[in-house]
Amino acid sequence: MDSNQARYLDIAGHLRELVAGAEPGDLLPSDAELCKEFNVSRMTARQAVQLLVTEHLVERRRGKGTFVAPRKVPRALGSPLSFTESMRQRGLRASSRPIESRVATANDAEARALGIKVGEPVYVIERVRLANGVPMAIERAVLPTAVAASIDTNLGTGSLHLAFEAAGLMPSKAHANVSARLSTEWEQEQLDIGPVTVVLAEEHTIFDQEDRPLEHTVTLYVADRYSFSAVLLPHESPASE
Repeated sequence: MDSNQARYLDIAGHLRELVAGAEPGDLLPSDAELCKEFNVSRMTARQAVQLLVTEHLVERRRGKGTFVAPRKVPRALGSPLSFTESMRQRGLRASSRPIESRVATANDAEARALGIKVGEPVYVIERVRLANGVPMAIERAVLPTAVAASIDTNLGTGSLHLAFEAAGLMPSKAHANVSARLSTEWEQEQLDIGPVTVVLAEEHTIFDQEDRPLEHTVTLYVADRYSFSAVLLPHESPASE
């Protein structure tokens, strides 16, 4: 093992110790600080940091620095459990950063999911969902106008599910499908992620206790911030059949 390799492994070990004693989102020493502390070149310092990036222990944010990566959050695919409640159960503080809220017209997929006609008015809410201040997902929820009119909340920032329940509309089941792709530049900016990052797109429709559609939502999750699971029951045909 040459001296440069030994040095970057020393730095990586030091960073792992810092991560173990820190909280997700904590700022770690910069490349320049590591260079000074360990008397190495910037290339060696970057090599050590990149090793922890590949281990999903830290993440780089452009123009901001190196941070302790969020712990992976369990997510059951197709679960009607709200983002807010899911984060609360894991001791995380959920919040939202609004992108836009507006009346639009339903496209083909939205109309099929909500049981309405193409072109009918719907209410669209698009926002970034955060856990302890860390961007976790971009959510685009489409509600029938009658449902949107029946709930009393700040649609851009409040919990939709709590608003549904307050109006007597109980989210009871969801139909979902999931696909993966590389993030776009706009999504990278919204989620504070790097240029070659995979997002998982979960498209689901949530129904109330009387089997009426409440919302059709497309949520883009940062793939390496979640651990996804699914429940498969015997004697059931796949949803695609």
